[in-house]
Amino acid sequence: MIVYNVTLKINESIHTDWLQWMKEKHIPEVMSKNCFTEYRIVRLLDIDDSEGPTYAVQYSANTKEDYDRYIEVYSPALRKNLIDKWGNNFIAFRSLMEVVN
Repeated sequence: MIVYNVTLKINESIHTDWLQWMKEKHIPEVMSKNCFTEYRIVRLLDIDDSEGPTYAVQYSANTKEDYDRYIEVYSPALRKNLIDKWGNNFIAFRSLMEVVN
């Protein structure tokens, strides 16, 4: 199984609206592409939240090919939506992991 992890530091001024948008709009759009089988949103706890909270959104794919299809076909437009909606009120980095146990 492949895990696509997106870690985001969110400006406190948009935190509540961003989280609602992620749950109601963005994540359902990602999941509708049928590249991932499940997702999880987690909040990082042992970090400095003075500028806003940090979240990780983890999407699970059965195969690397499913992930690659998401990145090549769907990701550019969905990332653009995120930037268009929230501008520079967040920073994000992405990582790809393989479940080994």
